[in-house]
Amino acid sequence: MKRVTLFVAALLIAAPALAQHVHDDAQAGAPASPPAGPPGRGQGPQTPPIDVPWNDAIPAGTADHAARALKESPRHGEWADIKMADGTLLKSWVVYPERATKTGVVLVIHDIRGMADLTRAVGDQLAQDGFIAIVPDFLSGKGPNGGGTESLGSGVGSAIQGLSAADVKARLDAAMEYGKKLPASNGKTGVVGFCWGGAQSFAYAAAQPGLNAAVVYYGNAPGSGDGTIEAQVANLKAPVLGLYAGNDARINTTVPPTEAAMKKLGKSYDVHTYDSAGHGFMGNQAGAAGANLKAAQQSWPVAVQFFSKHLK
Repeated sequence: MKRVTLFVAALLIAAPALAQHVHDDAQAGAPASPPAGPPGRGQGPQTPPIDVPWNDAIPAGTADHAARALKESPRHGEWADIKMADGTLLKSWVVYPERATKTGVVLVIHDIRGMADLTRAVGDQLAQDGFIAIVPDFLSGKGPNGGGTESLGSGVGSAIQGLSAADVKARLDAAMEYGKKLPASNGKTGVVGFCWGGAQSFAYAAAQPGLNAAVVYYGNAPGSGDGTIEAQVANLKAPVLGLYAGNDARINTTVPPTEAAMKKLGKSYDVHTYDSAGHGFMGNQAGAAGANLKAAQQSWPVAVQFFSKHLK
């Protein structure tokens, strides 16, 4: 009995360290098979996942739902190799809505884990909501033999962190130009990003005056880390919609100074924060005891309405 008691005590002591190790690996993009949702920064104490009901009115919130959405979609989706200025082929998933008239294009930026079915399913959802969606693999050409996300394995996270601002802008510029030339495009372009992609969405709005709208899911503004927000967003033209998780102080502490800078410069910045939800709530709808699912259900119609206003 004494030996069993000591063994249990040792497990209790080791458990927090093991949990931290697993968490750190997830943040670095280490798992060969990514978890269902975006990295769990800001999630706080873990709660048992809830059962997420199938809902084709919002983006898929689990890996299984993403696979189902892509398999059952009646919309036309295709892989496109978009040639960049340096000759690199930007592998992109392009999805078209079923509609009789031209419409705007939305560029979808994945999170730090690279191209995945969850991100492609966001593209399919946008097409269902009436937009052409282009979902680039931002690691195109960065892997072995010119490969992308699928070729990098556990190196995806570090490869994304190694992308420069110029790298990201060049990829988005190429996707934007490709979208404008599509016969079904009305010439207007928006962008939406999640986590790392959310920050890149905000940064692209600041860097590309030709953009028509930007949606930022739990991402910080450029310059928010070093107090240079005003300088970074000075040339921003597009309206920005910020959608944030209530339990995400790492990101949310950057929102007030961003609001102040945007207001001072006369920029459009609409902020919505969803109580008790954790960072990455859209792709992790089973988390936060139902708060993530509620945030996904409430935020997506806001994003669609925003794009409808500025892109159609």
